[in-house]
Amino acid sequence: MKFIRTCLLVLLVASCAPIHVNYDYEKQTDFTKYKTYNYYSDIESGLSEFDTKRLLNALDEALSIKGLTFSDNPDFYIDITSSEFQNAQRNSVGVGVGGSGRNVGGGISIGLPIGQPKLSRQIVFDFHDENSIGLFWQAVSESGYNPNATPEQKEARIKAIVDKVLKGYPPKN
Repeated sequence: MKFIRTCLLVLLVASCAPIHVNYDYEKQTDFTKYKTYNYYSDIESGLSEFDTKRLLNALDEALSIKGLTFSDNPDFYIDITSSEFQNAQRNSVGVGVGGSGRNVGGGISIGLPIGQPKLSRQIVFDFHDENSIGLFWQAVSESGYNPNATPEQKEARIKAIVDKVLKGYPPKN
């Protein structure tokens, strides 16, 4: 029952605001050689401590499903950074007054914003191979963000972001 409720919550949160992800990677990379990972010790994610823990737990879970294991002597390191920003207000109502006569015209228009500006969060995931090529894979996610969400909603949203981000790892040729 709890599993079903969690799945429904994930679907609800994921459907409310889309998650956009852009990928980039080094074309010559042999992704099959990467079996172990770790995080940089000085990682500054830009997230709250709770959200950072949620994100790392979700990443650990998703990467283990992909067959990767956490290691003290990893094949690659993961760095995570994030930023928050307000989207431009797109909803507005226009009020106008105008007149014309004998090829003369004039008018005034005022746009009144409706609702609150939406907060968005961008999270960048960098995979670095310290032994050879450096940065070899990157995903940049952008999605809506609600700072007043419950811990369960935040956890579900972060899990949805991680799942969408890791759909592109390893890249398909």
